[in-house]
Amino acid sequence: MLSRIKNLLKDNLLLLVAIAITISVMGLSLIKMPNTGVSVVNIDKAYHGFAYFTLTIVWLLSFYKNPKKKYFITICCIIFGIIIEILQNVLTDYRTGEYLDVLANSFGCLLALFVFSMIFKKKSINS
Repeated sequence: MLSRIKNLLKDNLLLLVAIAITISVMGLSLIKMPNTGVSVVNIDKAYHGFAYFTLTIVWLLSFYKNPKKKYFITICCIIFGIIIEILQNVLTDYRTGEYLDVLANSFGCLLALFVFSMIFKKKSINS
């Protein structure tokens, strides 16, 4: 029984990490962030891009054995980013959804798809 659980966790570890990152991105997107006093114009767009790059790349790696799903996964991550921006407007009064955030999220997702495709393209060439 213990070996079955270990195999299940080993096979699904990236999936569990992807789920954890998804929950983290959602939570961080909807909570009130503390004011640090440091202000750099539009630095949050870089944070958005990095967060959605990470989110998408981990989901893509979770399903790397089925490369036909890579476009579906990327589209789902982009839609997730759009939904989060809408929820910021609807559920909170301290966060606002922005079109530029949607663009930064989408850019991060598409960059992850590009990096993933390049990595596995090289891997298939070298095999």
